[in-house]
Amino acid sequence: MIDQARIDAIYRYPVKGLTPQRLTRVALSAGATLPADRLYAIENGPSGFDPAAPAYFPKHRFLMLMRNERLAALRTDYDEANHMLSIQWEGRAAARGDLRNKEGRLTIEAFFRRFMPNELRGPPKVLSGAGHSFSDVAKKVVSIINLASVAAVETAAGAPVHPLRFRGNVYVAGWPAWHEFDLLDRELAVGDVRLKPVKRIVRCAATEVDPDTGLRNLALPRVLMDNFGHTDCGIYAEIIAGGEIAVGDVITSV
Repeated sequence: MIDQARIDAIYRYPVKGLTPQRLTRVALSAGATLPADRLYAIENGPSGFDPAAPAYFPKHRFLMLMRNERLAALRTDYDEANHMLSIQWEGRAAARGDLRNKEGRLTIEAFFRRFMPNELRGPPKVLSGAGHSFSDVAKKVVSIINLASVAAVETAAGAPVHPLRFRGNVYVAGWPAWHEFDLLDRELAVGDVRLKPVKRIVRCAATEVDPDTGLRNLALPRVLMDNFGHTDCGIYAEIIAGGEIAVGDVITSV
């Protein structure tokens, strides 16, 4: 079974906390994240982030699902060619702006002032920095989710668990449940690509939010702790050799 593990899905999250984009294939570079993954974030009150010297900041400085579940009710799309972010709310076009220029950012910021005024700690501001990813961790990594582990959580919860609750980059089918934890400090191969798993992912209240409805309706960190003795699901991995990966590719440990 382990030798037959394959990539089931690939996702990136161009704007932290907003809608994921499903990819069929993607080129990876050593020491980087997925291209355009968490490329932008929306500041929730002054954060101290300096675009000229981008550095890691904890996620509570930005709009995020852990505290701002209403974000999941939006449907957003990001055009990588022109950095255009489009937002739909309640099935209608709500805002559209080029995140590279001031006018476009102001349009997006104005939408969030209207959309969630009671959750803002200050003016929302679209942030980015050259080569920076607004990941939940300081290292540049990709997140890998084992679909069998998600199925085990679903069984324990007694309710459907959408894999996108875990907002992973690479979803793997074919591993036994929790096998990903045995891969830490080993290497994974996908063709010429090499990944080094470095850390289990501790899950927070963001996983409580249904990605389809935006409702906080399932206490997954508690389900994990009560049934498995930990609150982890998925692993972070560093890219140590680049190349292209695609849905359907075999992934093996080496």
